[in-house]
Amino acid sequence: MDLVFKALADPTRRDLLDALFAQDGQTLTALVEGAPMTRFGVMKHLKVLEEAGLVTSRKDGREKLHFLNPVPIRLIHDRWVSKYAEPWAAALTELKAHLEENP
Repeated sequence: MDLVFKALADPTRRDLLDALFAQDGQTLTALVEGAPMTRFGVMKHLKVLEEAGLVTSRKDGREKLHFLNPVPIRLIHDRWVSKYAEPWAAALTELKAHLEENP
Protein backbone atom coordinates (compact mmCIF):
# COMPACT_ATOMS: atom_id res chain seq x y z
CA MET A 1 0.00 0.00 0.00
CA ASP A 2 2.93 2.36 0.56
CA LEU A 3 3.77 2.32 -3.15
CA VAL A 4 0.18 3.27 -3.98
CA PHE A 5 0.20 6.20 -1.56
CA LYS A 6 3.59 7.32 -2.92
CA ALA A 7 2.29 7.13 -6.49
CA LEU A 8 -0.90 9.03 -5.66
CA ALA A 9 1.00 11.75 -3.79
CA ASP A 10 2.22 13.37 -7.01
CA PRO A 11 -0.27 15.58 -8.92
CA THR A 12 1.29 14.69 -12.28
CA ARG A 13 0.72 10.99 -11.65
CA ARG A 14 -2.86 11.70 -10.60
CA ASP A 15 -3.31 13.60 -13.88
CA LEU A 16 -2.01 10.58 -15.81
CA LEU A 17 -4.48 8.34 -13.96
CA ASP A 18 -7.27 10.79 -14.78
CA ALA A 19 -6.25 10.69 -18.44
CA LEU A 20 -6.39 6.88 -18.42
CA PHE A 21 -9.74 7.00 -16.64
CA ALA A 22 -11.09 9.26 -19.37
CA GLN A 23 -9.70 7.03 -22.13
CA ASP A 24 -8.15 3.72 -21.20
CA GLY A 25 -5.53 2.00 -23.33
CA GLN A 26 -3.50 5.05 -24.37
CA THR A 27 -0.05 5.03 -25.88
CA LEU A 28 2.86 6.94 -24.39
CA THR A 29 2.59 9.44 -27.26
CA ALA A 30 -1.06 10.16 -26.42
CA LEU A 31 -0.24 10.59 -22.73
CA VAL A 32 2.65 12.95 -23.53
CA GLU A 33 0.34 15.18 -25.60
CA GLY A 34 -1.75 15.95 -22.53
CA ALA A 35 1.15 16.39 -20.12
CA PRO A 36 3.24 19.53 -19.54
CA MET A 37 6.52 17.59 -19.60
CA THR A 38 8.85 15.62 -21.79
CA ARG A 39 8.35 12.08 -22.99
CA PHE A 40 11.05 10.93 -20.58
CA GLY A 41 9.25 12.59 -17.66
CA VAL A 42 5.98 10.84 -18.48
CA MET A 43 7.85 7.53 -18.78
CA LYS A 44 9.32 7.98 -15.30
CA HIS A 45 5.88 8.71 -13.83
CA LEU A 46 4.35 5.72 -15.62
CA LYS A 47 7.05 3.50 -14.16
CA VAL A 48 6.10 4.57 -10.62
CA LEU A 49 2.42 3.97 -11.41
CA GLU A 50 3.19 0.52 -12.82
CA GLU A 51 5.31 -0.42 -9.79
CA ALA A 52 2.37 0.54 -7.57
CA GLY A 53 0.04 -1.59 -9.67
CA LEU A 54 -2.09 1.40 -10.67
CA VAL A 55 -1.24 1.09 -14.36
CA THR A 56 -0.74 -2.01 -16.46
CA SER A 57 0.57 -2.12 -19.98
CA ARG A 58 0.68 -4.49 -22.90
CA LYS A 59 2.30 -4.49 -26.29
CA ASP A 60 0.07 -4.18 -29.31
CA GLY A 61 2.30 -4.50 -32.34
CA ARG A 62 4.83 -1.67 -32.13
CA GLU A 63 2.79 0.25 -29.57
CA LYS A 64 2.62 -0.15 -25.82
CA LEU A 65 -0.83 0.54 -24.43
CA HIS A 66 -1.35 1.71 -20.84
CA PHE A 67 -4.42 0.81 -18.80
CA LEU A 68 -5.76 2.03 -15.48
CA ASN A 69 -5.99 -0.61 -12.74
CA PRO A 70 -8.47 0.76 -10.17
CA VAL A 71 -8.14 -2.20 -7.76
CA PRO A 72 -5.39 -0.68 -5.53
CA ILE A 73 -7.41 2.52 -5.16
CA ARG A 74 -10.48 0.50 -4.20
CA LEU A 75 -8.46 -1.41 -1.62
CA ILE A 76 -7.38 1.90 -0.07
CA HIS A 77 -10.98 3.06 -0.06
CA ASP A 78 -12.16 -0.13 1.61
CA ARG A 79 -9.36 -0.05 4.18
CA TRP A 80 -9.22 3.65 5.04
CA VAL A 81 -11.99 5.78 3.63
CA SER A 82 -15.11 3.67 4.09
CA LYS A 83 -14.60 2.99 7.79
CA TYR A 84 -14.19 6.70 8.53
CA ALA A 85 -17.06 7.79 6.29
CA GLU A 86 -19.56 5.26 7.68
CA PRO A 87 -20.36 7.14 10.93
CA TRP A 88 -21.05 10.32 8.95
CA ALA A 89 -23.31 8.49 6.51
CA ALA A 90 -25.19 6.85 9.38
CA ALA A 91 -25.65 10.22 11.11
CA LEU A 92 -27.00 11.80 7.92
CA THR A 93 -29.41 8.91 7.44
CA GLU A 94 -30.68 9.32 11.01
CA LEU A 95 -31.05 13.08 10.52
CA LYS A 96 -33.00 12.55 7.29
CA ALA A 97 -35.35 10.07 8.99
CA HIS A 98 -35.84 12.46 11.94
CA LEU A 99 -36.64 15.40 9.66
CA GLU A 100 -39.08 13.34 7.62
CA GLU A 101 -40.87 12.20 10.79
CA ASN A 102 -41.01 15.71 12.29
CA PRO A 103 -41.74 18.22 9.52
